[in-house]
Amino acid sequence: MDRAAGSRSDAGRDRHARGTALALLAFAMLIVSLDQYIVVVALPDIGRDLGFSAQTLQTVVTAYVVASSGFLLLGGRTADLLGRRRVLVTGLALYASAALAGGLAQSPAMLLGARAVQGLGGAVVFPATLALVNVTFPEGRARNRALGVWGGAGAAGLVVGVLLGGILTRAFGWQAVFLINAPLAAAALLLAFPLLDADVRRGSGRSFDMPGALSAAGAISLLVFTLVRGPEAGWGSTVVLATAGAGLALLAGLVLIERRAADPLVPPALLRNRNVIAAAALAAMFAATFGSVLYFLSLYLQNVRGYDALRTGMAFLLPTAVVVTGSTVAGQLVTRFGLRRTLVAALAVGAVGAAALGLAMTEDSSYPALMPGLVLLSIGDGVVFTAMFIAAATGVADGQQGIASGLASTGSGVGAAFGLAVLVLIANHGAGTTGGAGLATAQGIRTAVFTVAVGIVLTLLVASTLRPATGSPARDAARPRGCQPC
Repeated sequence: MDRAAGSRSDAGRDRHARGTALALLAFAMLIVSLDQYIVVVALPDIGRDLGFSAQTLQTVVTAYVVASSGFLLLGGRTADLLGRRRVLVTGLALYASAALAGGLAQSPAMLLGARAVQGLGGAVVFPATLALVNVTFPEGRARNRALGVWGGAGAAGLVVGVLLGGILTRAFGWQAVFLINAPLAAAALLLAFPLLDADVRRGSGRSFDMPGALSAAGAISLLVFTLVRGPEAGWGSTVVLATAGAGLALLAGLVLIERRAADPLVPPALLRNRNVIAAAALAAMFAATFGSVLYFLSLYLQNVRGYDALRTGMAFLLPTAVVVTGSTVAGQLVTRFGLRRTLVAALAVGAVGAAALGLAMTEDSSYPALMPGLVLLSIGDGVVFTAMFIAAATGVADGQQGIASGLASTGSGVGAAFGLAVLVLIANHGAGTTGGAGLATAQGIRTAVFTVAVGIVLTLLVASTLRPATGSPARDAARPRGCQPC
């Protein structure tokens, strides 16, 4: 009886430890996702105070996006090799320091530098939190539920960012949208030590592929910059052609480096995992389609319907609440119905929602008319977000969870830049305009949203190639909380 009671007590403590670790990781994910929209609301005030021109103001966003996208793969691999708690804490420290520097910035150069470092911190935190969830919870029901919580926190951060950005900017000035992140990241950093187990010593025979890591970071950063800058500067401009050429050259160099590396950046066994590759493609297509809708919806509400920033943020409450719910229950759906069925069904619902939303986005439409399409699209958005990261972790050994997370999140970053660049061109063409004029018309925005619906259908075809899990990979050891192999 005493032994049984002790076993139950140990199991209870283990569940509590895992639960508190998950709460911390979800909180860190929320902090990083906040930044996607909290700064956007404050851009006009930033431009006026620091002297950004209309042409250079968007670089406040671009600096973060380029740094974040370029270093996600490096962040994931570093977490595997140097220890996930150690890397998470380092990322949070970078994030907090850069947020503080951004809030205190007195010049455009200082702010852009802070934004780049903040993007680097985010690129480290994102895959580290995901990898920690995956190694803390065993593959199957427990991990699926945990990723639902993690994904729901990330989705919640989007709407919190929109609303908080508007409130803070109006009450305290644009500096507050940066300064708020510093104490949040610092709190997560301090909590990581008692709530996550210390990293174990790195095993022998594993080295860090620095040439490959730097080549990958440089190539992805330059290509993402090209995609972000292209619609505004023109695809034939000198800077766009130069960065595209340099990015492709580094990409070619990366292939040569990886062929000769003793311990390559991406282990060959991982590239043979069909689900991991499919998940990276899904993440790219998801970000290019679902991830772009919020941008066009915001333009529609403000440019066509005349909403101000705060009212636009309020309009996002409904879809984001649905996305959070979908992300949270996605893990349970995957457990019950399987990964492939869940993804295909969610993508089908999302495609119908995008088509319905496009039909409703007329010049004289009302917000209630948008609601059916928004709800269906948001259901698909939330479920797919969590499910695609479940796919990225399926059949992956603990020692490779960081790089698997990095592959999926890099796909998401590149897909977001590529999708938005293409959709902006389509919106302008659909409105019969050049430059950005089509983005101010209902017809151009509708054309972009209809294209999203087609893209989601193509994403569904990719999801149909996923294979069911044949069993969990060998665990490195039985571990409570956040300990992991190095």
